[in-house]
Amino acid sequence: MHDEHDLQGALGDNAGPVFQSILERRLSRRTLLGESGMLGLAVALPFNAAVQAAAAPSTLSFRELPQGLDGDFAVAEGYRHQVLIRWGDPLFADAPAFDPARQSLDSQLRQFGYNNDFIGFVPLPQGSGSSDRGLLVVNHEYTDPRMMFPGSPAGNALNRAQTDVDIAAHGLSVIEIGKSGDTWQVLQDSAYNRRITPNTEMRMTGPAAGSERLKTLLSADGVRTYGTYGNCAGGVTPWGTILTGEENVDGYFSGTVDGNPEEENYRRFGMGLGRKSWANHYERWDLAKNPREPLHVGWIVEIDPFDPNSVPMKRTVFGRCKHEGCNLHVNGDGRVVGYTGDDAVFEYIYRFVSRDTYQPDNRAANLTLLEAGELSVARFHDDGRLNWLPLLFGQGPLTPDRGFKSQADVLLDLRKAADLLGATRMDRPEDVDVNPVNGRVYAMLTNNARRTAQQTDAANPRAANGNGQIIEFWPEDGDHTAAVFRWDMLLLAGNPAKEETLYHPGISANGWLSCPDNCAFDQLGNLWIATDGAERAGIADGVWACEVAGPNRALTRRFIRTPVGAEMCGPFFTPDSQNFFCAVQHPAEGGSFEQPQTRWPDFDAAMPPRPAVVVVTKAGGGRIGS
Repeated sequence: MHDEHDLQGALGDNAGPVFQSILERRLSRRTLLGESGMLGLAVALPFNAAVQAAAAPSTLSFRELPQGLDGDFAVAEGYRHQVLIRWGDPLFADAPAFDPARQSLDSQLRQFGYNNDFIGFVPLPQGSGSSDRGLLVVNHEYTDPRMMFPGSPAGNALNRAQTDVDIAAHGLSVIEIGKSGDTWQVLQDSAYNRRITPNTEMRMTGPAAGSERLKTLLSADGVRTYGTYGNCAGGVTPWGTILTGEENVDGYFSGTVDGNPEEENYRRFGMGLGRKSWANHYERWDLAKNPREPLHVGWIVEIDPFDPNSVPMKRTVFGRCKHEGCNLHVNGDGRVVGYTGDDAVFEYIYRFVSRDTYQPDNRAANLTLLEAGELSVARFHDDGRLNWLPLLFGQGPLTPDRGFKSQADVLLDLRKAADLLGATRMDRPEDVDVNPVNGRVYAMLTNNARRTAQQTDAANPRAANGNGQIIEFWPEDGDHTAAVFRWDMLLLAGNPAKEETLYHPGISANGWLSCPDNCAFDQLGNLWIATDGAERAGIADGVWACEVAGPNRALTRRFIRTPVGAEMCGPFFTPDSQNFFCAVQHPAEGGSFEQPQTRWPDFDAAMPPRPAVVVVTKAGGGRIGS
């Protein structure tokens, strides 16, 4: 998620008549004061008593954490945090302790991977709803060799042994954890513990599986495949599996796309940048020797954490793009609806509707639910309507004369198909998730510095958008398979003292945020927002929380600050909302192994900064946020 910022020159005053006219078309007085329950619009106003309207009693009563930026992790007063697991920590009882000077392939395969992003917690025993024992599944999105290895080598200059460590540090970790008193522990002797890497055997499923275009050096049948990497966000299914989204996979491949049989696809995807050393040592990632291997990544992958011997499944029904993640909702008719965002500037929001229905008492049947169904893409209208446009071979422009020979081609060339249907080009859609309390869908739109004033619309109303926004959408009758939804703007992020924003007018000087990225909902339906890129606005990334309805709608309040250089990822609650997991990714980014900006979390001169999973609890116990 971190490579797509492109924020040069994006911050500053973007106010003007274009923004005002677009916003006014969407935000009427009725919307602000009635439907949404807001008190008003905070637009480029200073923080003072005249502006801060008195808020009604809130379910979020924690004392707000001040803005700031330093080398440590901070959480609101009255809460405690524990570093649960760090890059290199052993996952198994016989795994070696982390030694940055003696890294190896064998050790990394038995240790926690790098750059933890998505976190999913599934209770143990399975289906128990427990909040003090479970499996934690964590994505390892990407690596930064400058921060990993002594000498701070560039990513494309690693030797063979370093490259093997670099590859093994990607993928996912599955760990069993348990709570004793106020402390969580990683249970290293658990039979569930597992590392999933770019070399783990997997299978393609759904309409694209077996396509001639998927036949490569490693996959003679276009079904068998290996590994997952670039894993950004994800989701937990109702049947307890994990969905992980493969996002910025383009930088792992080296070589020119000129003359490649997939040249059009790869140019649309940004392929061939060669930021990694992998192709220097393995022809799998060499575009000249294995020209179609990139088509094996860019998917949603389903993993069963309860079976450490299970083969992960790449679910091609969701199409191939830079998936931030995927979250599911069980519709009233039993069909499963999934939402996912393509995390790049001017890309799209997608919806999947399963063909078959969820069976609460038949997990085996549910394990195949994501093999068949209909994918569609969103078109947002200025009047508050949202149309879902089906991505079906043979319909509209998705025909052979446009280069599509089958549904497999539609899914493999998903971005091209969405372009042709005229979907709305969004400002980097990241997490797209359904609020379990009100049934509405919330999409985090992180930023888009490239949008011009002529390219603005009601859902993306700011040119040179350096701070992002959050939109919500919903079916009026509650049917998530409906062709038409309604949508509204929850907030426009940024510093209200410097540009036009949309928050509750009672927001404090600590309550504004920038670059919403991931999200979670507590048991009351409150929205918890993690950010990626707020340092460009002068504050640390972190977590903010707000109510989404009533008189405190969009009254965001800061709860967590990350160390300098880090982004905040993976917010996730235990079922009782009394434990809050989050991932601190790439602390001290921009520095080097020898000279980092911070040595969090060890603060040891012999240790580099290490990405880590943190768990937050309330002192004395209780619901997070109270």
